[in-house]
Amino acid sequence: MAATSTTNDNTRKKVSSSYIPHDISFSILSKLPIKSLKRFSCVHKSWSLIFENPNFMNMFRNNLISKSHPLYDDACLVLNQFLGPYDWNVYLLSGDKFENKVKLDLPHSFHIPGFGFTPIRVLGSAINGIFCIYDTDDRGTALLWNPAIEQTIVIPPSLAEFDPEFITEVFPHGFGYDHVGDDYKVIQLVCYTASIENPPNGFWEIYSLKSNSWRKIDFDMPIYYNIYNDVYFNGVCHWLGEETNNLVSFNLCDEVYFNTPLPLEDNDGFEVKLTVLNGFVAVVTNPKRIASFQISILGEFGVKESWIKLLDVELLSCIDSPIGAGEKGNIFFSNIDNELACFDLTTGLIEDIGFRGDEFWCQMLIYKRNLHPIGEINN
Repeated sequence: MAATSTTNDNTRKKVSSSYIPHDISFSILSKLPIKSLKRFSCVHKSWSLIFENPNFMNMFRNNLISKSHPLYDDACLVLNQFLGPYDWNVYLLSGDKFENKVKLDLPHSFHIPGFGFTPIRVLGSAINGIFCIYDTDDRGTALLWNPAIEQTIVIPPSLAEFDPEFITEVFPHGFGYDHVGDDYKVIQLVCYTASIENPPNGFWEIYSLKSNSWRKIDFDMPIYYNIYNDVYFNGVCHWLGEETNNLVSFNLCDEVYFNTPLPLEDNDGFEVKLTVLNGFVAVVTNPKRIASFQISILGEFGVKESWIKLLDVELLSCIDSPIGAGEKGNIFFSNIDNELACFDLTTGLIEDIGFRGDEFWCQMLIYKRNLHPIGEINN
């Protein structure tokens, strides 16, 4: 009997020694990649609700925001500012209070003598210091632009047919870098409409800088829901799918795509902004009738359950629509007076950045200066 008692005591000691306090386990888990973290949440009952635990989420959010990411090394911000018709400016911004600003000279291709510059849009993101910009009026002009050396490359015309019998529209969806093929690419959709005759079928096409040409691709991908809501990150172009409430992700290297349902509770009651936040594809959702916003990040393409709600902020009547993300937890918004402000996810503070701009047209982008000519990759 004594021997049995001793054995039980030893067993209890072994079990007890394997116990990990919650604060230690939370600290470890909060540093894991999202995909691994989702798997670990199935291991222990108390971990299954880990994303509803405010203490854990504070740890997780702080680790994510404070973690150094190559995306921000030697980077600054670029503001694509719209003030009115033919009144466009592009600024480089730096400094803790964005006090350092440099106005860039826009390419002459977009200048109309006697008026100013036509509305321009940056497609996706700045990649290796290179922008893909296009004319939002008629989409007749698109080019690659390296402002550091004032170099531009005009992208050749689409493969689309332009016939007076029907209306032809070209919709750019993404610009990015194919690191496998060492190539810059643009993906866009060609659509035809007609009131009488049956128009040709629309198609997707991809531009390659290496070949300086377009080619058709056979895909039935969802087109975007919002014409000005697309991002690029790590070889993949992302946009919001039309009417499907999906994130569409197109890989430029192997040219395959994924649909990921968005983490929306009410599909008709949210405005959604797509952005990249410290190395994660993120959506900023803004209920149309409530002064609040939520930020969710994606862990795995094609898996709705891999979205993690990073932050839920309420009662911010001074902000309206998000226009982009900056370094390590800065989200930029416009307010109802079209003044631009920065919300710091770490401190919760909102600061005016001293610029105005229309919420629908303005963009805030991460930019790295590149002194190499376009086509000489400096990744």
